[in-house]
Amino acid sequence: MKLLAICIGQAERLPAKSYKTGIYKTPVNGPVLIDQLGLVGDAVCNKKHHGGPDQAILLEGSLTLAWWAAELGRDLPPGTFGENLVIEGLDNRDVAVGDRFHLGEIVLEATSPRSPCNTLAARMEDPKFSRTFLKAGRPGIYCRVITSGSLQIGDMVRHEFYADERVPVSELLNSAGRKVSDAERNRFLSVPIGIRWRERFQLALN
Repeated sequence: MKLLAICIGQAERLPAKSYKTGIYKTPVNGPVLIDQLGLVGDAVCNKKHHGGPDQAILLEGSLTLAWWAAELGRDLPPGTFGENLVIEGLDNRDVAVGDRFHLGEIVLEATSPRSPCNTLAARMEDPKFSRTFLKAGRPGIYCRVITSGSLQIGDMVRHEFYADERVPVSELLNSAGRKVSDAERNRFLSVPIGIRWRERFQLALN
């Protein structure tokens, strides 16, 4: 595997919306610095739902983007889904919470799925896209930064599988909006999921 694209966005206003978003990301040439909060210079506007140490980087696999392009019947330039990194040869369905991606000195750890939202639907110019996204079961992968550093297009990528319980990121997204069993909840909490998802499951215990 190798790094196909690095995408950064600036704060822009969505058409017919009153708020700004960083979802409009465009490819850049490296090298680019990554710190604990993600790509240096990348805009995060809604910090309640986006960004933070456990959602520092959003990555997509090239195989998943190719599937989406065929499904939607349109070209999807890097950054269309608001992703920061595109990894060649990766299918998002093969990624579990706790999996790590090694890009030279940089280490990223998968924490949670990218959830659909009104901003993504507006970006795709389809008010029903959230439903389409959930049904597809191929969410983007949020990662925390274990080791910071610099990266550039063409860097080799090594996918290291999490050694313990495997909870596919797509399975975690599938649990959204429904009641999960105690066994499922304990299983989800046993892996290094992002804080927003962890709090959601822990709140359900109370």
